[in-house]
Amino acid sequence: MSDFLRHLNKEQYAATVYTDGPVMVIAGAGSGKTRVLTYRVAYLLSQGVDPFNILALTFTNKAAREMKDRVIQLIGDAEGRNVWMGTFHSIFARILRIEGHRLGYPSNYSIYDSDDSKRLIRNIVKEMDLDNKLYSPGYVAHRISAAKSNLIDPEAYAGNPDILAADESARKPLIKDIYLKYNLRLKRADAMDFDDLLFNTYLLFTSFGEVLYKYQKKFRYVLVDEYQDTNHAQYLIIKKLAADIENICVVGDDAQSIYAFRGADIGNILSFKKDYPDYRLFKLEQNYRSTKNIVAAANQVITFNKNQIKKTVWTDKDKGSPIGLIRARSDKEEGDMVGNAIFELKMNNQLPNHAFAILYRTNAQSRAMEESLRKLNIPYRIYGGLSFYSRKEIKDLLAYFRLTINHRDEDALHRIINVPARGIGKTTMEKLTVAAGQYNVNLWEVLNKPGQYNVKLNGGTLNKLSNFVTMIKSFALELKKKDAYEAARHIASASGLIPMLREEDTPEGISRIENLEELLNAIKEFTEKETEENSGDLQGQGTLEEFMQVVALLTDADKNDDDPDKVTLMTIHAAKGLEFPYVFIVGLEENLFPSIQSLNTRSDLEEERRLFYVAITRAC
Repeated sequence: MSDFLRHLNKEQYAATVYTDGPVMVIAGAGSGKTRVLTYRVAYLLSQGVDPFNILALTFTNKAAREMKDRVIQLIGDAEGRNVWMGTFHSIFARILRIEGHRLGYPSNYSIYDSDDSKRLIRNIVKEMDLDNKLYSPGYVAHRISAAKSNLIDPEAYAGNPDILAADESARKPLIKDIYLKYNLRLKRADAMDFDDLLFNTYLLFTSFGEVLYKYQKKFRYVLVDEYQDTNHAQYLIIKKLAADIENICVVGDDAQSIYAFRGADIGNILSFKKDYPDYRLFKLEQNYRSTKNIVAAANQVITFNKNQIKKTVWTDKDKGSPIGLIRARSDKEEGDMVGNAIFELKMNNQLPNHAFAILYRTNAQSRAMEESLRKLNIPYRIYGGLSFYSRKEIKDLLAYFRLTINHRDEDALHRIINVPARGIGKTTMEKLTVAAGQYNVNLWEVLNKPGQYNVKLNGGTLNKLSNFVTMIKSFALELKKKDAYEAARHIASASGLIPMLREEDTPEGISRIENLEELLNAIKEFTEKETEENSGDLQGQGTLEEFMQVVALLTDADKNDDDPDKVTLMTIHAAKGLEFPYVFIVGLEENLFPSIQSLNTRSDLEEERRLFYVAITRAC
């Protein structure tokens, strides 16, 4: 027996070493499911399996990095770096870089994050002269994302009477037209949004049998974390990849399936036994995180759900403190009571702020908690707030990188063509955009030769456009001569971004320069790391293109990776996978939690109950 396997309990060991055929590991909260996945990869490597033949899919880049580092520690073999381990989106983005030309995409296609997608939708709504409140970018983006997650393209969307009836009922009958224009604009820009990374991978495997066969033979062992959170597209892609050899291992907990609003389908894990009749089931039922009182309460809550895989979670930890119940007459009183309780626990037990978490059903509930903590001078952070990569100056520099890498990226072009101000105004851009639409060409082509597309501009404006085009082309040449860090620093300076902020000479300007310097430092660290670790890591050879892919695919968990000494405020959805010594669950009242929207169907109510289960089990 490999020495590292001695650290596993009986159930974890059994799930780790059974490597042939379909396996489902049902893991209760705090039972070590990530440990099993990690040890399973290490065990396969120790048995001589080629790391390039192992595919391990996670839901955050952070989880993938930690798993990969742990695998290398366990087996003492740098070969562990060559395991294809990462998020669904990062792995499929990597495959599409290699195979996307079959679908008409270049290898340097852009990836639009949610902000980019909403901005494009906002522009389309404006161009169509629609009410931007009725057709809000967030709502339209959600509808398009739901369609793509279910592998419904614009043509199928427009031909589905049920979907059209739902849009008609919501007084938004033109979403089908926005969806069509949105997809055409993405394609024109050689860009994909997050959902396209799944949709196009499925399309690739469905349309090109030789490509599917290639990856079926390559990935002889498929491992999936948090299987209960997979959506329809992820489910079908995994099923196709594993169809040949069926060495598939999925790990998850149906009791923690809480992302239906994102398209997650609990049916994927509940029907695993139907997909693979000869599967082996392993249950991890020992909770190493929580006290007996916490485990008992969580077990009692989830017993009322009918659709579940039965398990009995237990712990040999102490009984622990009873779960407290605070009754308040208003959200203000509730906030004050929670704030005072945190203050007293801190003072009486000399506890750090980060030992505490306040969990709520919706972001709007944070206000009363914030007011109370501020009055008591208790520092806090709202998890899921404005992240570093969402700051304007950061998005501006990243847009320069995107346009340098992919000149057809129209969203990036619109964002920075006049940042810093270079006299290319709104009217000029409208003329160029109209011409691009009339001739059905990319905006970059019009920008290069405005006269060829009958764009009437004065000599001064034409000269400014020519200078901008020349600058971007020169940046592209720098990418070929310099590493990611050197090229990025050159672009930050030569674009005028850093000089512009220096000229502001304000505290805000200085802060923005510091943010840009922090981004450049991150690129420098990335470049140095990839120089040492470029043998098979997801991030490739440390190019600026690869850095941009990593940034584009960051999840909320990755973006909020800092751990300052502050009380954490977050939604329960955002808290999954985390743990805290002291947890306050607020707003437990009818129509708020459980949500009023959950009272219509059993499946919705059961998801709300699973959400409460997740909240309880965040406590140590």
